[in-house]
Order: sequence, then C-alpha cells, then structure tokens
Amino acid sequence: MKRILPLLLLVASCAQKPANEAEAVAFAPVLSVLETNCVHCHGDNRLSTMPPINDTQAIAKLIGTSWIVPGKPEASRFFQVVTFPDEIPGAMPPSGHAISKKEVQILRDWIKAGAKLPGHNVKLAPQGPLPRSI
Repeated sequence: MKRILPLLLLVASCAQKPANEAEAVAFAPVLSVLETNCVHCHGDNRLSTMPPINDTQAIAKLIGTSWIVPGKPEASRFFQVVTFPDEIPGAMPPSGHAISKKEVQILRDWIKAGAKLPGHNVKLAPQGPLPRSI
C-alpha cells in the first residue's frame, strides 16, 4: 500500500495538470477578445458601476449570475451587450464600433461550453489602442 499511494498521487496530479492546461488554452482566444475590447474600460481603473474584467478571479464572480449564464450565451448580459447595435444604449464596446463577428463567436462558444476559466488567476492587460468613448 505504501508504494501504491505515491503512484496514485502522481497519477492524480498528472490528470489534473492537462485539464488546467486545456482550460488555459481554451480560454486564450477569449482572453484576446477581452484584452482588446473590454479591459481598457472594465480593468483596474473602471467606474464602480462597471463589472470588473481585470482578472479571471473577477470574471469568475460574474459566472453563474445574469452576467454570464454558463451554457446560455443569449441569456448572458455579458454576451447581449456585445451583440447590440451601436445605436442601442449599453452596446459594448461604447466606442462606436462593434466587435468582429469572429470575436462574438469566440465569446458565444466560450459561454456555450460552460464559461470555463484557467485553474490559476490570469491578470488581464489592455491590448491595442485605447477605445474612444461616444
């Protein structure tokens, strides 16, 4: 039994690592969309009324609420606001341009698949030019 326990622990740790790596790889396209389109305004310097999207721990708090309903993108406020036309109040990003259809599909697929996050906290950093506000 003494020999089996370390082996079982090794097997268990190996089984968990690929799952975490797989989640991180699956989240990478979502991370890119968020860093390019959302974190400029919903990051560390956001208004208190804005949902935080500055790291995956903050995003995890939105999952399971009306913001992100796992498996149901169309019921998720997070998804709804990025699909609103620019003339609808609350459309995101508020910079006068919608995110691309490919980016919308990335977010839809992520939420549809359960809105899984990497097993470790990932800090999000704004990428690209600062969006202008309307």
